Amino acid sequence: MILAGDIGGTSTRLALFESGSGKLKLSRTQTYSSREFPSLTGIVTAFFSGQPAAAANIQSACFGIAGPVRKGHVSGPNLAWEADESILATELGIPKVKLINDLEANAWGIAELAPEDVITIQAGDTNATGNMAVISVGTGLGEAGMFWDGTRHIPFACEGGHADFAPRSELECDLLNWLRERFGRVSYERILSGNGQFLLYEFLRDVKGHHELPAVVEEMKTRNPSAVITRAGLAGESELCVEALNWYASLYGAEAGNLALKMMATGGVYIGGGIAPKIIQKLKGPSFAEGFSAKGRLRPLLEAIPIHVIMKESAALWGAARVANLAL
Repeated sequence: MILAGDIGGTSTRLALFESGSGKLKLSRTQTYSSREFPSLTGIVTAFFSGQPAAAANIQSACFGIAGPVRKGHVSGPNLAWEADESILATELGIPKVKLINDLEANAWGIAELAPEDVITIQAGDTNATGNMAVISVGTGLGEAGMFWDGTRHIPFACEGGHADFAPRSELECDLLNWLRERFGRVSYERILSGNGQFLLYEFLRDVKGHHELPAVVEEMKTRNPSAVITRAGLAGESELCVEALNWYASLYGAEAGNLALKMMATGGVYIGGGIAPKIIQKLKGPSFAEGFSAKGRLRPLLEAIPIHVIMKESAALWGAARVANLAL
């Protein structure tokens, strides 16, 4: 048996897989609130509660976790945990334990996707080959690459989401200065994250004087503000929400295009994470497309790159299972 995990700043998914004939079969899965546990060991212990026989049969485990993994150790930037491969192996009694970045796990999981698990928002070149890239907005901003060696794609992690935010207009220069006053250094993750839509909303309201709809204000008192902006923006109920959401999609496209250039991802870009499926209408629209392709003389290159949105939320979990299976 194989244990796989997808550990994010908000949620942790664990799953048991059977491995036979080189094929993975999902046996059991469960989702937990990450912040309700003091450590990864605590969640795994809860997962096997009352099932000591199942725990004893685990031969290999892999956990995709948000943050830079170095020498088998990670200290997550969006989750106050530390995890170490050797310590986990000892504490859990599992012979082989592997920690990888969560976006690397997502990249490994792409090979497990069926056609119905993705939505293509830019067809690009029908004969596209070469490196690929993965970008994912959730609690934070994750990015990864997939090197094409001429035969197969080899996933690798990066921390590109923490690179400096680069404004593209006078409006975004004003946004950068406003964010600097509030937070100091400004990365792309500051904007492209779970709270990013609300930051854009606040800037447009407080700095640019855009009108706020009272009904939206009331709804934000009981619901996540970014979720309210998404709902009201997609429904067209609030001009401020529509503008914030369009801007968010444009920035998402811009950073996806930046990543495509850095990875020379002519084979395609995959968009993962929990936010993308919720705003798929906007990602299909002109704001994202123009943000992605508006790279001056490199526009033709960007327009030839296929872009796919991953609709299967368990892609990273399957990717972690693949890595655990390779370790057997």
